[in-house]
Amino acid sequence: MKRERLMSINKEKAEAAIYQFLEAIGENPNREGLLDTPKRVAKMYAEMFLGLGKDPKEEFTAVFKEHHEDVVIVKDISFYSICEHHLVPFYGKAHIAYLPSDGRVTGLSKLARAVEVASKRPQLQERLTSQIADALVEALNPKGTLVMVEAEHMCMTMRGIKKPGSKTITTTARGLYKESRAERQEVISLMTKD
Repeated sequence: MKRERLMSINKEKAEAAIYQFLEAIGENPNREGLLDTPKRVAKMYAEMFLGLGKDPKEEFTAVFKEHHEDVVIVKDISFYSICEHHLVPFYGKAHIAYLPSDGRVTGLSKLARAVEVASKRPQLQERLTSQIADALVEALNPKGTLVMVEAEHMCMTMRGIKKPGSKTITTTARGLYKESRAERQEVISLMTKD
């Protein structure tokens, strides 16, 4: 199994910050159960923020010319991200549709990779949705693009309003799917169909 390269972070600074945070909440960072916690948390965040400094558009390395002019949809792409307001996770599924232009299609896994890159950073769901759509538009220049993201936010589940199971749905449309309500509705119905 190929190991992902962890982004370069200032480990000493991250570990010191976690150590200080543990002290700030009244914990003893030197007790047995917490001794390695600053190191583990710094390593975890390095992995969770692998998308920082990367452009999701660069994931579209496989572009092919095919005689396909109908919609392409990849749905239920699982992801997790970190809410930039509270630094707690939000997670869910992304659904991506595009209408090829001049037969330009991409490898299906590239759509999932773009979601991964865009989600692995401190993020807002609204921005995540737009970044995925914009990356696809820049890489393929399709006639239409529609991205739908549905996610559960731990900042609403475990704190504040405390409403587990509530989901936020965001959509971003480009090209034909922005211009034509009928085309957009058709794609949304395909995305939400079980």
